[in-house]
Amino acid sequence: MEQLKDYEQHIERALDWFWNLLPNLLLATIILIVGLWVIKFINRLVRKFFEKKDYDPALESFLQSFIRIALKVLLLVLVVTQLGVKTSSLVAMVGAAGLAIGLALQGSLANFAGGVLILLFKPFRVGDWISAQGVDGAVKEISIFNTKLNTFGNQIAIIPNGQLANGNIINYNAEPVRRENYVVGIGYGSNIKTAKDILLDICANDERILKEPAPEVYVDSLGDSSVNLTLRFWAPNEVFWPARFNLIEQSKLRFDEAGIEIPFPQRVVHQIDD
Repeated sequence: MEQLKDYEQHIERALDWFWNLLPNLLLATIILIVGLWVIKFINRLVRKFFEKKDYDPALESFLQSFIRIALKVLLLVLVVTQLGVKTSSLVAMVGAAGLAIGLALQGSLANFAGGVLILLFKPFRVGDWISAQGVDGAVKEISIFNTKLNTFGNQIAIIPNGQLANGNIINYNAEPVRRENYVVGIGYGSNIKTAKDILLDICANDERILKEPAPEVYVDSLGDSSVNLTLRFWAPNEVFWPARFNLIEQSKLRFDEAGIEIPFPQRVVHQIDD
């Protein structure tokens, strides 16, 4: 009987605690629902604000991510406070949790710091074609913790900002024009001057290749089976690849017409009769 009375007392206390907590619980639920709606509304306003202003797209995506996360953290604090957790206790809990999380998520904090450095020093912008961490692609988005690249094959590569901020980056769009060193080998029996004239003529007839600085052709090296010529030319970034592909095709066609040999690996076998 005594055990039954103890159970009844525990149940009564639990019910009293629940009924006392219920108003705060309902209010906290309302705050959570309304808060999520308000956060969504504010994010929509922020997005429309950036759409009307001519800001850096990288800064826009970063700030939108930061504002969204900051508002959700603030909402969580309001909900927990409404449930009866004292502010001083909450601060202590947040401090302890922050220390534990900081130790557990050192990489994430480094990525956040890397994102800030990328926005401050701007080694690249959204839309730039870069090479970093063994990946080549166009910068699609710079968020708080990582950067997304759209690769040649239309895949999305996600690189942590910490690695980007501390690694080597090649930005192919940092300058408006780009230089190419096109190397082609011709046979030792072919006329070097004729080959050089053909390459320069192709450049002269291609409007995409800049005439200043003027294209130049040099004998780069004497290989095992070919004389290697290097053609240096400049072209704007937006037409660089079409100009390069056209040069490769035209050089093969024009060399064939002029009888200039482009050597390829081959093996000669001599048979010795006893």
